[in-house]
Parts: sequence; C-alpha cells; structure tokens
Amino acid sequence: MKKTLSFRSPLSALHSPLSALLLLLLLFPISPLHSQNTSFYAVDSTCGCDIFYTEGIQTTREGNLYGFRRYDGTVLTPPVFAYVGQFSGGYCQVWQFDTTTPPDPNLSEPPLLAGLIDSTGRFVVPCAFSAVDLPSQGRIAVMQDNLWGFADLQGRIVVAPRFTAVRPFSDGRAAVQTIVDSFFYFGNYIDTLGHLLFPNDYFQNTRSFVDGYATAMRYDRWGVIDRDGNEIVPFAFELLTDPDHHTVLAGHDNGELALFRLPSTSPRRQIAPSTPFIYHPLSNVSQNRIAVLRGDKQGFLDLQGNEVIPCAYDEVGIFRLGRTMVRNGDLYGIIDTLGDTILPIAYHSHSSHGTKYAYFDSLALVEQNYRYGFVDLDGRFVVPLILQSAYHFTEGLAPVQKDGLWGYIDTSGNLALPLIFDRASPFQHRRADVTFHGRHVKIDPDGHCVANCGNIISFK
Repeated sequence: MKKTLSFRSPLSALHSPLSALLLLLLLFPISPLHSQNTSFYAVDSTCGCDIFYTEGIQTTREGNLYGFRRYDGTVLTPPVFAYVGQFSGGYCQVWQFDTTTPPDPNLSEPPLLAGLIDSTGRFVVPCAFSAVDLPSQGRIAVMQDNLWGFADLQGRIVVAPRFTAVRPFSDGRAAVQTIVDSFFYFGNYIDTLGHLLFPNDYFQNTRSFVDGYATAMRYDRWGVIDRDGNEIVPFAFELLTDPDHHTVLAGHDNGELALFRLPSTSPRRQIAPSTPFIYHPLSNVSQNRIAVLRGDKQGFLDLQGNEVIPCAYDEVGIFRLGRTMVRNGDLYGIIDTLGDTILPIAYHSHSSHGTKYAYFDSLALVEQNYRYGFVDLDGRFVVPLILQSAYHFTEGLAPVQKDGLWGYIDTSGNLALPLIFDRASPFQHRRADVTFHGRHVKIDPDGHCVANCGNIISFK
C-alpha cells in the first residue's frame, strides 16, 4: 500500500540508535547487493549517466571520448567520439577529430568533423562534414567548405552544397539563401531534389513553410506566399509572425498588428485582415487561442479574430489542457478557454521554484502566503497548501519540500520518494539531481541511484 501524503520525514521517526543504524544500512549497505540486476543500478564511473539520458540511451565516457549504451547495458557505440549531442527522433549528432589532414601548428587540437548516427549506432552520415543537422522529411542538412547541401537517410548527397544558409524541410520545401556578393544575398525555396521552386522571384529573406504557407521578405517588406509562390498577404508589412494554425499577425513599425486568417486551400489572391490594427502578439496559437496585448492589457483572440477573452488582465499565459494563468496586480488565478474562472485571482508567486498556475500532468502548482500546493483541472486542491516549496510535475513526479527536506510526490498526492534530500530537482529523461547529506547524486524515478553513488543502491 502506498504511503499517503503526511509529509512526515522518515528520519523524524528514528528515536533510537538502532533504528537509525538500520536506515543507514539500507541507504549505505556494507557490500553491494550482487544478486541484483547490477546492469541497471551498479555504480560505474564511466557510465556518463550524468551527461545525457534520452530515448532509452545513455551517454558513456572513457577519458575524453564519448559513446552510447542502452539502459540494459548493451553497448551501442564504444567511446570513439570527441563530442556528442543528444538523441532526438532516433538520431544523434556526433563529432570526431579530423586525422586525415596535416596538423596545423596554430591549433591546439585537430579540427572537428561532424556526422550523424541512428539509434542502432549506425553511421547515417559519416564524420566528414563541418556541420550536420538532424533529419527533416528524409533530408539531412550538411555543411562542406562553408556551404550547405542535403543528404538522404542513407548518407548520399542529393543536393550539392551550394547555399550559404538553409532551413529544415517542411511541406516538401526548404528555405535556402545564396550570397551574390559581399553586400547582397537572396533567398528562395528548393524541393527535396534541390530544384529551385521560384527561379524568377526574388526574396531578401525566407522562412519555412507551415501548412502550405510561408512568410518571406521582398523589398524590405514582409508578406505571405502559398506553395505555388502566389502572394496571399501582400508584401507591405514591417512586422509579420510565422503562419500558425492558418493565422498570421502583420503590421507596421508602430507595432500594432492585425490578424489575417489564411484559408485552408489557397485562394490564389490576396486576403484582407480579420481584425483592426490594434493588437500586439504575445504568443503563438495554443489550443485555438492567441494571446495578445491591446493597450496595456492582455487577453485572447480565437482563430477568426474574435476577442473571446477580453484584454482585461495585466498578464496571461498560454493554454495547456484548456487552462491558463492570469494575473492582475500581484495576484494570480487560472481561467479556461472561455474565460471562466477555474481558480480565483487570489494567489501569489513569491519563489522561482517551478512553473506555477500552468498544468503539468493535469496538476498546477499554486502558492499562497509562501505555502504551496497543487490543484486539479477543476481548481480543487489535490495537495493542500502545506508545502514549504515545490516544483511543477515532470514525468509523473514533483519535488516537494516540507520540514526542511525534499522528496517526490506522484499525481495522486502520495509520497513516491521519501523526504530525505537536502535538495531535489525535477525529473528530465528519467533522471533527477538530488543532494543527500551533502552528496550530489542522480536518481531514477524508482529512487535508484545511477551516478556518483558511492555505496548507495536506492533511496526507495
């Protein structure tokens, strides 16, 4: 049975030297428990667990070189890389020293060459380039001799490096830039084979396509084009946001913008604004709402340009799970997408710990008079205002402090890891930093120690 949330530290129950000794033996066993699956929890000074742990893959380290292994201990690649990135979408950027060119006496170490591996450890792109990006729509941006091109997922060059800058592919198109001379450059778009899509057009700046539209600059003014290069929002604006849910906000140098609603299918003609030029954008679209500033107050537009939540607040957040933070003066509350009150504007935000009044794992951290708790989507307290401090939830757990010590609770408000830490951080990629009796260690969500452990096996 789970321990309910009483927030009484296990250490406070140790009224005798014998019970204290028993707890210390649990935390610091005299000898490692070799009968355990030590590939998961054994101390390994070369494991690199304190570097990265993403997508079930750990970074390993041996001297100054890095490699990867899976959580079960299976070696993905031995430590052969000078630097590594983090796995994302099954791919990871890696770097090796260039040993093929003669050494330069002016350099303290050889230059680095970039490549890309996948989650099996296979080289997708060999370490032979100045820079390599992560894949986008089956293409990988690579740099050679200060020029960018693209390779496919087998590492074959399909677009020869000839551009001074590129953006990732989206909607089957990539924005590219070419320098004409030391003063002039132009932008355009290519398809996945490198064909220039609008050879007779000229852009000073180009951004990525989103849902069939892209913002671009021509003659110092921004506008919007469709996939065929048709001008949808005229090139007449000094300010323009990127397309987001078929909307853009465009305006002039006074900063006041109007909303343009982009059609689902291109009309091949220019469209008119849906609102007056009275707004300043504050965020991208979140749950069909756009945070805007009108005058000195904030509110929300819907995607048609209606001010569905009046600009009546000193500050608003972005919507998560149909809820957002609002502030008037020094007091905070929570509203839904219709502007109805979920939590009255009567709460505080004194510390920087955690993101307050935003929902993570369906719970929001709130504060009143330096006491902290958590509310659900209906504004009901799941954890009352009894905590000294807390962070928001990540990966199903939240660090909380009571009686001067830190532990972790789950989304039911139950104590998942005991209140025994001097400090604790939120979990990220199944790892959290904690301090126990002055010792800085890393733990997993089950309370097992995974880095800098000494003789510690588990804090469960």
